[in-house]
Amino acid sequence: MFTGIIEELGEVKELIRENENLHIIVEAKMASELKVDQSVSHNGVCLTVVAVNNSTYTVTAINETLEKTNLGKLKVGTAVNLERGMKLGARLDGHIVQGHVDQTGECLNISEEGGSWVFTFKYDPSQSNITIEKGSITVNGVSLTVVNSKKNEFSVAIIPYTYNHTTFKHLKKGDVVNLEFDVIGKYVKRLQELS
Repeated sequence: MFTGIIEELGEVKELIRENENLHIIVEAKMASELKVDQSVSHNGVCLTVVAVNNSTYTVTAINETLEKTNLGKLKVGTAVNLERGMKLGARLDGHIVQGHVDQTGECLNISEEGGSWVFTFKYDPSQSNITIEKGSITVNGVSLTVVNSKKNEFSVAIIPYTYNHTTFKHLKKGDVVNLEFDVIGKYVKRLQELS
C-alpha cells in the first residue's frame, strides 16, 4: 500500500534485459535505507527491491508490467517518482494507492494557470475505468484530485511544490503516464455491475 505522496525523484542508471524481464537500476537517496524484498513504487508501479548497492538499488519488471505501464519506455537518465510502502499507523496524506496500474493514459494538454499547472489526460474507456469530479486519481504514482471529469478524459491541477518535486516538470504533451483509478470507486463500480 502507498499514499501517492512522492518521497523523491530517482534516476534510472542502467537497464538490463534478461529474457522478458527488465532489471532497472535506480540511483536514489533512499537506496541506503532500502532492503531486499521491500516494495517501492516507481511511477506508481509497485516493484520489489532485489539488490541494494550504496546509492543504487535494483528492481525487476516482468513483461506484463512493461506492456501495461510506461516502465517499458524508461531510458538511462529518466527521472522516476519514488515512494516506499505506507507505514501502518502513519498519517494518510494522499489516498489509498495499491501500486497496481490499471492502464496508461496520454497527456493531452498542459496549461499554466496563475502560478500552477493544469494537465489533461485521456485514456481508453473500453477498460471501464472511471473518474469522478473531486475524486482521487494516481498519475505516475502521484495522488491527485480530479477536475473536469469526462468519460475518457480528466484534468488535474498541479501546485508548484508538486510540479518541482515530481516528474510532472518533465512531462510533455503526448507522453504516456501510468494511471491507477481510485480503489473505492473501482469496488463501487464492480458492485453496480453485479447487481
